[in-house]
Amino acid sequence: MIKVLVVDDSLFDRKLISFLLNKQEGIEVVGTAEDPYEARQLIAELQPDVITLDMLMPRMDGLTFLKKLMKHLPLPVVVVSSVTPANSKRALRALAAGAIEVISKPKADYGVEEMEYDLVRAIQTASVANVKSQNIRGILNSPVGSAARGELHVREVIGNSKEKLIAIGVSTGGPRTLEYLLQQLPENIPGVVIVQHMPPVFTNQFASRLNTLCRVEVVEAKDGDKVHSGKVFIAPGDRHMIIEDSTDGFEIKIIDSGRVNHHRPSVDVLFDSVARVAGNKAIGIILTGMGADGAKGLLQMKAKGCYTIAQDESSSVVYGMPKEAAKIGAASEVLPLEGISEAILKHLETKKLELIA
Repeated sequence: MIKVLVVDDSLFDRKLISFLLNKQEGIEVVGTAEDPYEARQLIAELQPDVITLDMLMPRMDGLTFLKKLMKHLPLPVVVVSSVTPANSKRALRALAAGAIEVISKPKADYGVEEMEYDLVRAIQTASVANVKSQNIRGILNSPVGSAARGELHVREVIGNSKEKLIAIGVSTGGPRTLEYLLQQLPENIPGVVIVQHMPPVFTNQFASRLNTLCRVEVVEAKDGDKVHSGKVFIAPGDRHMIIEDSTDGFEIKIIDSGRVNHHRPSVDVLFDSVARVAGNKAIGIILTGMGADGAKGLLQMKAKGCYTIAQDESSSVVYGMPKEAAKIGAASEVLPLEGISEAILKHLETKKLELIA
């Protein structure tokens, strides 16, 4: 049984979230709190497995409480908040601080049934997340030390970057994981395309946040964008992203087809397109996340000669997607997060030497 504590200053929202969760087999709301001070007392008393947390509350806001919680008593937290441009910035800061997922409260184009599905899935995912792992917390909270070395290392080995591509798929735990990984990439790395499972309002803000932290340029992808070195493209929320070949390199297409593996954007959709058009010119990477989205697509990439990497269990917040990829033999290597950037650079160097030979 997954024990949940609901923290929200709105009585209506506390009742709605409790009702939706108590309907589910294997989930029980053991308590509710209207602010972080009450929540702090109930955590000690009820020992919940997962907390749902609103962002805007009296006396102490949700982000401040989350940071204190993750420092002193790390527990899986699912943010349940109104999705607005302003709130999306707060929610992204919550994800960066260690929240597992962000779920929107019902609005005009997002009903209670959709919220129920997403909320239940998020609670189930959070219940198996490794937020207490000292290894994961140490990696994600450590300063990036190899970025400068990586830039010097790759400057001589990239070659014609229009003929190379790096495709990444990630879900739960992805914001902090991507923040760590992308900061290690040099500014002349081949073009990077990323599917991160995330609500549509958040992806543009997420790209903007990463762009302030990294030397590579990070943007939300648009239809017709040309993939080129030193630029990272994040798939827009609720749209699939695919790669097509063009006369001057790879081109991004944004499409509106149905969900795949319950996701839009889907990692499998991206990886399948990369396998079709890039052959062995691409690198495929699957990172932390719940479920199996991307595993089959990564296998297709490997079958076409791509170098493929799956994140290992010890460094994954949720060892789901990379586990499924490793299980079916889709990964050329299974590596800890802190070793992935070096593996990318080493592979690029090897490919360049092969071309010279």
